[in-house]
Amino acid sequence: MKELVFLLEEDSAAAMLESLLPRILHSEIKFRLIPFEGKQDLEKQMLKRIRGYQNLHACFVVLRDQDSEPDCTVVKAKLLARCQQTGKAEKVLVRIACKELESFYLADLEAVEKGLSINKLTTHQKKRKFREPDLLGNPGRELIALTGGKYQKVSGSRAIGKFLDPENVCSHSFKNLILGIRHLENELLEL
Repeated sequence: MKELVFLLEEDSAAAMLESLLPRILHSEIKFRLIPFEGKQDLEKQMLKRIRGYQNLHACFVVLRDQDSEPDCTVVKAKLLARCQQTGKAEKVLVRIACKELESFYLADLEAVEKGLSINKLTTHQKKRKFREPDLLGNPGRELIALTGGKYQKVSGSRAIGKFLDPENVCSHSFKNLILGIRHLENELLEL
């Protein structure tokens, strides 16, 4: 079975991908979402999960937030170095949500508007901070304020994920996640 296995920092990322992936993946590619209890739990268990995974036709995506780390490239390099220890590093893609998963949503306010049934959010998309939401210090707080508290991490992620535009490029980290998924998908389709 050709499979993409997502090792995720938290349930909200799984909720978003659960809504998004069926819309973008080829029907031949199956996916599995494995959320952890935060970044420390993810980093502690990911090597064991990758090493022990039995499907020879599986590729892995590790997704974690940058959070307060000063440089997302350092976080990514650290995770990639750890993945080298699995013996399957060529099958692992590491992606960092700069600064948080909510940056993806702020980059696509139309999806937020539709997913949370809030009118006129898209009018904010032209504001400077929403044109490059990866640069915001606290995207989660920004999204809660923008939605008047209607955004909740897991349910909001699931609702917004149904409408996220995979072609949206306002969030560079979202764009890179989608490009990476498509690259692994193509590799699996060639098997």
